[in-house]
Amino acid sequence: MSSERYHQHFTVSWDQLHRDVRQLSRELVERNFQGIIAITRGGLIPAALIARELNVRLIDTVCIKSYDRQEQGGLEVLKGVDHDGEGWLLVDDLVDTGKTARAVRDMLPRAHFVTVYAKPEGRPLVDQYLTEVGQNCWIQFPWDMGVAYVEPLADQIRK
Repeated sequence: MSSERYHQHFTVSWDQLHRDVRQLSRELVERNFQGIIAITRGGLIPAALIARELNVRLIDTVCIKSYDRQEQGGLEVLKGVDHDGEGWLLVDDLVDTGKTARAVRDMLPRAHFVTVYAKPEGRPLVDQYLTEVGQNCWIQFPWDMGVAYVEPLADQIRK
């Protein structure tokens, strides 16, 4: 995480993520999707939750590895799919700069592309999202956090 780039922080708890995904699912429930494609790894958990809410059993993945500092923003497709996305719901946790979204949109131009969170630079690449956050906001997802012991306040003060 670059300290110059991110000036705000948004921590998403498991409960908040679940509420947000359920709300996004409410907006999708009237549509019939053949299946769901999760963009790994961030889209796996939202895709699983949406699949449950929409009662969709067919789930696939698109696996992309992005390089930040080593290869100056390059992308490597580790696993794609063999269709254009027609009738499929494409899911990711977040669209940020749009680098990954652009690559996936090129692979699956006919999929309905949703993210739970969207930043302004990437927002035009998705068909639907639930919450917009600032471009300079770092989103801390629950799967990136651990639970740690915190000393009682009285013990912290005495040190």
